[in-house]
Amino acid sequence: MKRLLIILCIVAIAGGGAVTLYLLRDRIFTSTSFELNDELGGNIFPSLILSTATTDTLIMQPAEQPTLGNPKWGISLRITAPAPNTRLQIAIAETPFIKLSVSEFILPEKDKTYTVYPDILWKYEELRNNLQAEPISLSVTARINGMKPVRSMRTFSVRSINECLIGYNDKRNHFHNTGVLFAAYVNEDSPLIDEILREALNTRIVNRFMGYQNKRQDYVDKQVYALWNVLQRRKFRYSSISYSSLSSNVVYSQRVRTLEDALRSSQINCVDGSVLFASLLRAINIDPILVRVPGHMYVGYYTDHSHRQAEFLETTMIGDIDLDDFFPEEKLDSTSQGKSQEYMSRLTFEKSKEYAHNKYAADSAQIHSQPRRYMFLEISKALRRKIQPLGK
Repeated sequence: MKRLLIILCIVAIAGGGAVTLYLLRDRIFTSTSFELNDELGGNIFPSLILSTATTDTLIMQPAEQPTLGNPKWGISLRITAPAPNTRLQIAIAETPFIKLSVSEFILPEKDKTYTVYPDILWKYEELRNNLQAEPISLSVTARINGMKPVRSMRTFSVRSINECLIGYNDKRNHFHNTGVLFAAYVNEDSPLIDEILREALNTRIVNRFMGYQNKRQDYVDKQVYALWNVLQRRKFRYSSISYSSLSSNVVYSQRVRTLEDALRSSQINCVDGSVLFASLLRAINIDPILVRVPGHMYVGYYTDHSHRQAEFLETTMIGDIDLDDFFPEEKLDSTSQGKSQEYMSRLTFEKSKEYAHNKYAADSAQIHSQPRRYMFLEISKALRRKIQPLGK
């Protein structure tokens, strides 16, 4: 054995010293390097991490087999086992968005290449507060059977919390639809919603929010209209900010304002308005639907608990009028010639329903058969077990 070691050392030195040798349990192995990979082209989406952190939902499917660890975050090492039952320790250094993370694995079969997904301890608050893309250098160290560690470093882009991952192409160029992540921006738990509901009740359009407890379909519509009316009173305006700085042929994303952003700025585009309205509907126990067609999104809602019938709303029409241009109800008298605020608000609500209903009727076949370009996403209790709201 010693003679063999001497011969191999001479060969290694003669070859420029490129091979490092280790004696382990009477076996000789070369040092093992690894490849650091990810599924999203070097991008990290806080909205993906936060919305699935407490669930078992697997948004990204592993492209390579066999796998070890939890592939939820899509960051992996590709490494070949030099011996049976190889012990692998992986350490990820601390960054502004990640705590020091150490995990250990056993690679069962010699000479087999594994895709290993290490544990990652995220700093959730920092992810939640990230408002624009930030580069981070990810330093990953792998140690085989206690030998000298091998390190790899790669730069990732941590995207804004406002960027929603809507799809990606894997290494085989297969497209994966991740539009379900729009549900993360539907935040029925926000404490700010109570202010909206209080203002809506003050209009006396309804005297309470009962969801489906009142069996009359028109009462469901009255509750929805009360929400519409209060957003018009808050002077919400259409603002077409929808594109992110991300330019990639691997991942596709859509900029979405959080509920807090939308309420603070009173600005919405079609996606912002749809997820905001869906948040309000969920808060009063009416089941919403997000409908996406190429270049546009609108919101729907079921008018009964059994989901036999649905209505749809074009939320961008909320800002079509300014209620201050019309008479308040208390100032109308027999000599007034103009329209009342209540009349105009109700008119735009009904026009919104009509427009969105016709849009859905025209696109219904594609909506339910072409998931890559269309989406019909019911924000249900079942979905909430998979995708959680982003939260404040």
